[in-house]
Amino acid sequence: MEKINVTQEMILDLYSKYVLRNNKKPLNVFTFCDDNQISESEFYVFYANFDQLEADYLKFFLDQTMMLISREENFSTQHPKTKLLSFHFTFFEQMTLNRSLIMYLIGRDKNNMQNMKKLWSLKKEFQMFIKSLDINESFMSTETGSIARLENLRNKGIEELFWGHFLTTLKFWMEDTSSNFEKTDIFIEKSVDTSFEFLDVKPLKKLLDLGKFIFNEKVKK
Repeated sequence: MEKINVTQEMILDLYSKYVLRNNKKPLNVFTFCDDNQISESEFYVFYANFDQLEADYLKFFLDQTMMLISREENFSTQHPKTKLLSFHFTFFEQMTLNRSLIMYLIGRDKNNMQNMKKLWSLKKEFQMFIKSLDINESFMSTETGSIARLENLRNKGIEELFWGHFLTTLKFWMEDTSSNFEKTDIFIEKSVDTSFEFLDVKPLKKLLDLGKFIFNEKVKK
């Protein structure tokens, strides 16, 4: 028998098909590997367990999104708001193509924080993307550009703000019942536009401090 070249994408695909057909995890790694004619050692090259594998799905979609948008013409010279819009539209297009899987992973019980932990695997990379946008540079030449804003950018207030926006968009998409999820597209466009208008107002420091307080007191705990 010809040796199968086991890849990370292959394992993710096999696992997603199993859980969607059975609505539960495989009994254990051995049975999963045996059913798919791969060795446990090949599985462990990529993941230590199923929980780690499930947590990697959204990060995988984020990586795919970054690859796709980076290929867009003139992407590197686009305005940060345009880049962020492109990211959201592309990411949620990827999510829609895999909606049944996403709903299985994090939509079964919206109050189950164990499910929400699966989102944290992509938080760091998402915030790195936000940081790469150099949003502060887009406001440096405006009249309202200030030292206070740059100070907040340095302490990651902006990254937390847009992470919160991302989670809100995800929740909206999960609950969207419109045809082809067109309301999610409208929400993305309006909310990103509003976010950048919001950055151009003076109370930013107090609002960001409040957001960080709520995050530390409620979300982290």
